[in-house]
Amino acid sequence: MAAPAPGDPGAAASAVLDELARNFTYGARGAGNGSLSGAWYRRNQIHLFGVLLAILGNLVISISLNIQYSHLRSAQQEHPRPYFRSVLWWSGIILMALGETGNFAAYGFAPITLIAPLGCMSVTGSAIISVMFLRENLRASDLLGMTLALAGTYLLVNFAPNITQAISARTVQYYFVGWQFMIYMILEILVFCILLYFHKRKGMKHIVILLTLVALLASVTVISVKAVSGMITFSVTDKMQLTYPIFYIMCIIMIASCVFQVKLLNQATKLYNTAMVVPVNHIFFTISAIIAGIIFYQEFLGAAFLTIFIYLFGCFLSFLGVVLVTRNREKEHLPQSYIDFGNVPGKQILDKIQPDSSSLSYGTLPDGSDSIKSPSKEKKGV
Repeated sequence: MAAPAPGDPGAAASAVLDELARNFTYGARGAGNGSLSGAWYRRNQIHLFGVLLAILGNLVISISLNIQYSHLRSAQQEHPRPYFRSVLWWSGIILMALGETGNFAAYGFAPITLIAPLGCMSVTGSAIISVMFLRENLRASDLLGMTLALAGTYLLVNFAPNITQAISARTVQYYFVGWQFMIYMILEILVFCILLYFHKRKGMKHIVILLTLVALLASVTVISVKAVSGMITFSVTDKMQLTYPIFYIMCIIMIASCVFQVKLLNQATKLYNTAMVVPVNHIFFTISAIIAGIIFYQEFLGAAFLTIFIYLFGCFLSFLGVVLVTRNREKEHLPQSYIDFGNVPGKQILDKIQPDSSSLSYGTLPDGSDSIKSPSKEKKGV
């Protein structure tokens, strides 16, 4: 059978199918790039090292979060110790720092579009650790969510961009003044200012508005983190890049965007429960990071349509897995501040033990409309 001509529309489709077939060629000898072939490992060795750092970093973060959760439970004892004297608290802080360091270093070895979606490993790892060590219930949705997240991670690793960029100071400068990034930043600043106006002036505190603001800042954060980590890696492996002004400009952008991002995220966690904030923030953050990697670092340049489609399908599976793992989980940990009064006349089925500490009636007796009448008052009434 004759090969299709270069100008034939079937040639592009045939090339895509050949690439897809090579991606799923396991153990074949020769120049294949299947997931178990030597050529695939050699071509993606640096990326796989970044993936390993990101996965380990996210797992360490999940361990630190569970340690801090157990510290909060122990702090509710009758005579709690100060947090700075708690070994659990310091262990959680140290592990959190190590995990974030691993994530930071991962951006220096792999593209943003490969590292950012791996944040789902933190959520699934936290669910596994809470079941094993905190004795929480393992639900069917947890198993399904973990399976989908792992399947999505596999597709992401296999079909993420295979480009290997040496992030030098000159490369960052070139991308920084590119017209694509300029248009992107103008649109992002415009949308950010509009949302901030509705949030501050109009008092709109919807979770979508808050987490969209966080995601817009996160896109700037991942660009600067990739630049700083890449220049540090390039300085260690090749030539010193820390003497260029663009390195310190990116450091300032990274720190400032992180500070405001954490501030807005704290506002969201105060207004909404964690089970709602975590999946929405993961989805918004991943989408913004992917867009930032595509526009600033041009990570999908020259990629085939089918490869992009399978990559996006892997992102969708990881999103769905995070939603299933976090769904209705917060309700199981809420303190039960209600008592069942059964069928007592004049009382609701569920009523508060006492008013909230922030209310004016805290520490005072309830009024006559909400309390049960005493026997003396009942006699007078008779």
